[in-house]
Order: sequence, then C-alpha cells, then structure tokens
Amino acid sequence: MNEFSYKKLIVWQKSILLMKEVYLLTDKLPKSEEYNLKAQLRRAAISVLSNIAEGSTRRSSLDRRRFLEIARGSAVEIDAQLEASIVLNYLNNADCTIASNFLA
Repeated sequence: MNEFSYKKLIVWQKSILLMKEVYLLTDKLPKSEEYNLKAQLRRAAISVLSNIAEGSTRRSSLDRRRFLEIARGSAVEIDAQLEASIVLNYLNNADCTIASNFLA
C-alpha cells in the first residue's frame, strides 16, 4: 500500500474505525435488509473515508471543503440509518454506541 498523506489525518483514521464498526453492525441486520439498510450503511461508511481521502488531495480549499462536506453528509446519513435500525428493533442503543462515538 502507498503511504499517502491522508492516512496521517486523525479524522481519516477514525473514519476507518467507523467503517469497520458499521460493517460489524450491519452483520447483525436481518437478511431482508441485505440490499436495503445494510448496503446503504456500508456505502455511506465507505463514502466517509473515501471523500476525506480524496478531499485531502485537492489543491484548492474550496474543493477540499466540498469533499469534507460530502463526508460529513455521509456521516449524518449513517447516524440516521442507525437510528432507523434501532426503531425497527434490528439494533439497540448499546449496539450503536461505538459507531455513535465516531460520529460525534
């Protein structure tokens, strides 16, 4: 693997841990959510770390900011979807604690 500078960013390092936690949580979702909630949560988690990485390579601050805004939007999406998972009784608050801490 290449040693790109974005890997040194604390926010990116936390996004990797968030992604891992989301993948672990989504394994607890029912099979009926395979192509819905599970897939959407995983895409959002990958989006967070990907947009942080890509944004860090942009030369203009406006471009960097835009990618970080997209990453933040994906993080909010994860939060909402975890909340939906709790309401649907797929997960409980304790299940989501670690992921929620990364979203704070």
